[in-house]
Amino acid sequence: MGYAVLGAWTVQAVVGVTLFVGWLRHGRGHSARPIVTHAITMVSFSVPWIAFLATGLPLWAWVGFGILLVFIGFGDYAVVQRTRAVRGETNPGLRDELLAVKAALSGRFGGRLVFHALWSPVVFFGSLGVAIGATVAA
Repeated sequence: MGYAVLGAWTVQAVVGVTLFVGWLRHGRGHSARPIVTHAITMVSFSVPWIAFLATGLPLWAWVGFGILLVFIGFGDYAVVQRTRAVRGETNPGLRDELLAVKAALSGRFGGRLVFHALWSPVVFFGSLGVAIGATVAA
């Protein structure tokens, strides 16, 4: 199952890289910090996950999951900021999250972002399940 998560993450990373390259070409400067932080840390997930696959130590699976837990939100934040800019919103609030989800899943920002948003839970919950399973089995 750990290899399935790595495969799912690889698909997610490839799509993420295409989104990142598109952002570099067309949207550079817009939400730069959260996008760059999200991209770098999501790629870094592979290091502890591969260490987990090589050693079988649950700690590495939990480190990988922790990276996802902390840094997926930076990508979400970038989508919220983009949605707010498109809508002309000036007063931030919780409603922005729901509007961003609606905008992202509607395809307003492109099919790759829809896929990236929908595939993210596969990697997130898959890695959580593997980390729990590895801990129970240890």
